Amino acid sequence: MYDAGKIITGIIIFLVLMTSPFWLNIASGKGSYKPEIKIATEEKQCVADTDYMKAAHMDLIYEWRDQVVRNEKRIYTSSNGKTYNMSLTKTCMNCHSNKSEFCDRCHSYVGVTPYCWDCHVEPKEVVQ
Repeated sequence: MYDAGKIITGIIIFLVLMTSPFWLNIASGKGSYKPEIKIATEEKQCVADTDYMKAAHMDLIYEWRDQVVRNEKRIYTSSNGKTYNMSLTKTCMNCHSNKSEFCDRCHSYVGVTPYCWDCHVEPKEVVQ
């Protein structure tokens, strides 16, 4: 290999360029940033545990949508036996009433644009 030095140099430059966003986030302190969300409710229990809701709340919402629209089932029974109305606006938004301080902060952080409000009426913001 006569060009080993050039190849190794090229690989190093490639790796530095491809990993630079990670190094910049770590150097700027943004790598550990998490949005601060505010929940304005007296409720102590959600329809599912917090870890599940953080990771897979959309799975639950999609399941609810399918059950309500396709099967006309409107009551959800949680793992602790409590029942809830399967409704984004009547159940979820009761506790998470401030969309900009709860939903939008997390969705902006992860870079997603949910289409909930294409069908549902966007809630009025609750001023506190």
